[in-house]
Amino acid sequence: MSKDTVELFPTIQLDDIYAICQLAKQARSWRPALVQILKQVRKTIIYDNVAVYLLDRNTGSLEVSYAKSVGRGRSSEADVAWGEVAAGLVFQTGDKVLQEPEPNPNLDRLEQPFILGMPLKLEQEILGAMVFIRFGGPHYTPEQIEYASFTAQLAGCMIGVQELKQQLSTVETLKQMLDIQGDLISILSHEIRNPLGFIKGYTSTLLRSDTEWDAQTQREFLTIIESETDRLERLLENLLDSARLESGQTIIKFLPVRLEALFNDMKERAKLQYPDMQIEVQIETSPATVLGDPRRLTQVFENLLSNSAKYAPGSPVHINVQQMDQPKGILIRFSDSGPGIPEKHLPFIFERFFRNPEQNLQIYGTGLGLYIARQIVLAHHGRITATSDAGKGVTFHIFLPEQTFEPPVA
Repeated sequence: MSKDTVELFPTIQLDDIYAICQLAKQARSWRPALVQILKQVRKTIIYDNVAVYLLDRNTGSLEVSYAKSVGRGRSSEADVAWGEVAAGLVFQTGDKVLQEPEPNPNLDRLEQPFILGMPLKLEQEILGAMVFIRFGGPHYTPEQIEYASFTAQLAGCMIGVQELKQQLSTVETLKQMLDIQGDLISILSHEIRNPLGFIKGYTSTLLRSDTEWDAQTQREFLTIIESETDRLERLLENLLDSARLESGQTIIKFLPVRLEALFNDMKERAKLQYPDMQIEVQIETSPATVLGDPRRLTQVFENLLSNSAKYAPGSPVHINVQQMDQPKGILIRFSDSGPGIPEKHLPFIFERFFRNPEQNLQIYGTGLGLYIARQIVLAHHGRITATSDAGKGVTFHIFLPEQTFEPPVA
């Protein structure tokens, strides 16, 4: 506490001044902090009503952001009505406004408002006004006026800093959106152009009037076209899934899921899609049952399987399932023995559109598979992490907590 502050408020307890300074310093949100500060200063300023008016940047008008009646004539409407004119004058002049009528014993106290308005500023910018009202007097003392000014300065700083933080958060959000938009454009231009090029090329070749193709060649061309069409469909589905999960629009239908059956079904489908891949499932608990959305959990593991097929071709995949006691739940380890992921990239692999810059650029990928897997696991109140040793493969650790199944009410 500076000597100037002590001399400015000679009769006010230093503990009170220190208390409101600490409230302002520690405030995460200005409104609850201001409530506590105004309770503290009322011991000195002795007001009946107080109101805070802030500039609405969209309309250019002052709007009531906080109003409180604590004394005679408790009415929030009175707070607003009595303070509006004074708040407007404070905002126009950028200076305090003091309105004190001569006491008249023939008038009701509520008809004799003594009004003290103070500007709320952050540096030179006026954010609004704080208006104190006491009914029927007495006059505000110079010390009370200075204390009200000091309180308004603290409030202005709190409100202004929070506004700046909100603006900074908005800028950061916009930056992230622009970054995502740039990544999306890059992916779309590359990942969509390639299959479209194949489809157009082989279609044009089949339609050439100067050449006749035998049945086997036609079938090969049509198989390529079908494969590239499926690739486009998966890309669009991943983009839609990514958007739905990000916005919270995906509905997770929690049901008891037997992991053994889920992995067996996945292995059967994998035989068709990845005929050379060996998948080993080891379940060390019985029954291996979790509460979750079977379709979405299947999507998680198939995304991991696709990841191994692309970046660790020829590597066997090992899936291990264990029961955990602390915390209670199921831990699933999903491992391959491929080239692994460099340690410096591990913190980013679950981010949307992330692709290892050191990997083969000829490998098809959108950088959405692991992001979608993580979002689905989070929607199940679980977590997914990855560990990797260079040249020894990567292991994904998926923890799904124990939950209670509540059947839907008929």
